Amino acid sequence: MPGESRAGLEPAARESLALVLDEVAPQDIAVDHDLVREYGLTSLNKVLFLTDVCERTGVSVAHFTEQDLAAMRTLGDVVAALARHADLVAEGSTR
Repeated sequence: MPGESRAGLEPAARESLALVLDEVAPQDIAVDHDLVREYGLTSLNKVLFLTDVCERTGVSVAHFTEQDLAAMRTLGDVVAALARHADLVAEGSTR
């Protein structure tokens, strides 16, 4: 949902990530764990996860560069990146 607070974005990100992880409940996902090392997230699953969470939050995946995606190593990183762009969406920016 556009303009969500960081606290509102985290549950959406947890739900999206849980969809691509085998047998991990959203509430069991730690925000500071490395998505690849701790959860075994593959490149394809990362794309599926980010696409889903962007859809859920109304933030276009087009806002993110390859470098942005590479820097998203934890759920906390993803939520922080979404928060920056969710604020822009709420303000009506096309940036």
